[in-house]
Amino acid sequence: MKITKAQAQANRAHVVETASVLFRERGYDGVGVSDLMAAAGFTHGGFYKQFASKTDLMAESATCGIAQTAALTAGMDPLEFVQLYVSRAHRDGRSTGCTLAALSGDAARQPDAVRTRFAEGIERLLAELDHEAPASDRVDAAHSRERAIDLMAHAVGAIVLSRACPDASPLADEILTVCRDKLLASLNRA
Repeated sequence: MKITKAQAQANRAHVVETASVLFRERGYDGVGVSDLMAAAGFTHGGFYKQFASKTDLMAESATCGIAQTAALTAGMDPLEFVQLYVSRAHRDGRSTGCTLAALSGDAARQPDAVRTRFAEGIERLLAELDHEAPASDRVDAAHSRERAIDLMAHAVGAIVLSRACPDASPLADEILTVCRDKLLASLNRA
């Protein structure tokens, strides 16, 4: 039975969303095409009708995952962002958390197509965090962007380091607490 163009697009979007979750949970090398397609409810053979390669899917799923984080944090002030992002709930929610925290290390070893999508996603998230400075004031805009980069790097780093520890490790929580407190203090001084 032939499917409609709309259904094919919906199926593709479902595969991308499923891949986004599985890649964040297991890493790029921890998910095979057949496992991915089974999790999405499709056969392995259908993969290559939708994607040229696993790399193409990795790139598209990175965009999807980062868009989810951008939507979740859109309009948040930096203090609110830190409270949400540098938290045990985010740390423990690997499959639904930020793609940057889950896959940046993996992405660094991937082809340019994947790394380009990460760079675009980082820019998108920086724009969400950097909404304070007026575009007409170049000095304030440059300072605001620097602050957004610093904030994002520290927040992502806190989650990455905390996740590297065993789940019940006191160090995992200590990293989150220290980083969150330091970020909040620096924002209150800015």
